[in-house]
Amino acid sequence: MSTDLRKKGFRKKVSDIYKSDLGYYAVRPVYKIYELILKMIPSDVLVKNSFKKHMGYSLDLKNPKTLNEKINWLKVYNRKDIHTIIADKYKVREYIKEKIGEEYLIPLLFHTKNPEDIRPENLPDVDHIIKCNHDSSGGVVVQDKSTIDWKKTRKRFKRLLKQNHYYATREWQYKNIEPRIVVEKLLTTEDGNLPDDYKIHCFNGKVQFFGVDVDRHLPTRGRNLYDTNWNLLPCNWGRPNGRDLPRPENLEEMIALAEKLAKDFIYLRVDFYSVKGKTYFGELTLHQSSGFRKFWQQECDEKFGELLTLTELHEK
Repeated sequence: MSTDLRKKGFRKKVSDIYKSDLGYYAVRPVYKIYELILKMIPSDVLVKNSFKKHMGYSLDLKNPKTLNEKINWLKVYNRKDIHTIIADKYKVREYIKEKIGEEYLIPLLFHTKNPEDIRPENLPDVDHIIKCNHDSSGGVVVQDKSTIDWKKTRKRFKRLLKQNHYYATREWQYKNIEPRIVVEKLLTTEDGNLPDDYKIHCFNGKVQFFGVDVDRHLPTRGRNLYDTNWNLLPCNWGRPNGRDLPRPENLEEMIALAEKLAKDFIYLRVDFYSVKGKTYFGELTLHQSSGFRKFWQQECDEKFGELLTLTELHEK
């Protein structure tokens, strides 16, 4: 077994223990001490250490060259109030409404700051997903209320609302988000599956490539990278390729909308869903995988890094 697989197995075991009631209350005090220590570490020091651990080489913040290096440079040095708004899965809705229009929003069915409100009688009878606005923990898909352990779900979100994603990653946009639970309509395709998620990577306001997680809820999950003409790129970013996907019929619309949203940002990942030819907004991401996701081909990290320009901000 490879070292990476052993590490993943160990992390999963720790995660499973932490999710249990006994594990949570046993580990929580230790985690709070760990978080306190993290707060005292300067951002550049913490990011450099994390980068070396995940990527296997040292991060050069003075002269970043690869895409992952530049994403981490942006984490440390590019911080604006608007970043907190667009990272908030609740407040970003108003931003999207103003920038491209309300018709691209997935219907919001419910929201609350109190996890005790997450009860079947408070939620709609249509398929929906329950998630937090301030992290990347995924969500709870509800297609049949009778199959959900609601007590366990409320406990899960009570714990998630206490977490702050900023301290471990130094992604500043998450630091000041007011935690909230949001419930959105669940998008599905005609065959009842979850739709593909088109992650559009924009550099200096222009679309450079698409990332698509193929069959993302199946064991055969893969990740394909496509250029703007929908040619499959010979690059793997953290996962093997999945089955080749047909060119989406609304490709040009997604590109135009993504560039409209990205025009004021150096790097921005704009996520859309395509359902029955209609485009829906997913989320905005400032730092893909926190800048800690390896390309299987180092030359891809270098090539994309050349395309992302930091010059103007670097000089400031």
